[in-house]
Amino acid sequence: MDLDLALRENEPPISMDSSLSNKKAAYEQWEQSNRLSLTLIKSHINQSIRGSIPDCDRVKAYAKAIDEQFVSSDKALASILMKKFASMTLDKSRSVHKQIIEIRDIVAKLKSLKVEISESFLVHFILNSFLSEYTPLKISYNTHKDKWSINELLTMCVQEEKRLKHETLESVHLMTHGKGNTKKGKGKNVLMRKRWQ
Repeated sequence: MDLDLALRENEPPISMDSSLSNKKAAYEQWEQSNRLSLTLIKSHINQSIRGSIPDCDRVKAYAKAIDEQFVSSDKALASILMKKFASMTLDKSRSVHKQIIEIRDIVAKLKSLKVEISESFLVHFILNSFLSEYTPLKISYNTHKDKWSINELLTMCVQEEKRLKHETLESVHLMTHGKGNTKKGKGKNVLMRKRWQ
């Protein structure tokens, strides 16, 4: 069908001379390809996007308008992703593994938008976003000569998270009963927490 003919080749001149049937047939073929390509592209574009693209009667011009629309969208998306990346901090609501995977996903999206973030910077960024419980891990990284890759950091973080959970499980609560006279509240309970390290 030569559906992409209008995208591959420039529009041929319209032949008014009926004796040049080859040129007339070539133009009709190009015109049909142009109409079908436009219809196909417009039918597969989301309605919300289609409304923001200026209407064109030539498929090449329409494709260029789509391209220009997404160049500005890419800039806006990169800006949104950068803000999200810069505001990320690790918290206790989710596992460290999931949070680091989310950060890596944002970095991969930024890379596809031509915004490069080095692996070394990413490792430092993640370490600096940790809560104070991960201070031993930060010290370990800073005192070693070798730099960690993002995969090594991920492994270390998962191990550290397991260690911290294990320590939390070892915490015990002891209940003691205080003695005193009736005026000062005899029988008050005092809750003490002992943490095994």
